[in-house]
Amino acid sequence: MSEKKRVLIVDDEPDFADIVKGNLEKEGFEIEIAYNGVEALEKVKANPPDAIVLDVMMPEKDGYEVCAELKKDEKYTDIPIVMLTAVADHVSSTRYSHWDGMNMEADDYLPKPASADEITESVKSLLNM
Repeated sequence: MSEKKRVLIVDDEPDFADIVKGNLEKEGFEIEIAYNGVEALEKVKANPPDAIVLDVMMPEKDGYEVCAELKKDEKYTDIPIVMLTAVADHVSSTRYSHWDGMNMEADDYLPKPASADEITESVKSLLNM
C-alpha cells in the first residue's frame, strides 16, 4: 500500500479549512492545517508536505510572502502550491491583486470561492494522481 500524500492547508478561516480538509481526507490525503503564514512556514520546515493549499490574505504573513519564501528555498521549491484568493481581478484598492497572484510561482491559482472539489482536483493534478 502506498503512503498517503500529505497536504498542508493554510487558511485563516477555520470553517473553510475544515471543509477542504474533509474533502481531501475523503480522497485519502493526510491533512495538516495552519491558520497563518508564519505557522505555515514553521510546519513546512518541520515536516515538508507533498502539496500546499495556500490562501493569500492572512494575518502575520500573507500567502504571497509564504509562496515566495518557499519557492526561493531549494529544499521546498518542488512542493506544489495551490494559491486561493478572494481578491477580485477588478479591485485595485488593496495591496493584493489578481495580477500578483497570477505572477507568483504558485503551481495553480484558484479564485475564491473555489469549491472543495476544485481544490481537490487541483491537488490531485499537481501530484499526478
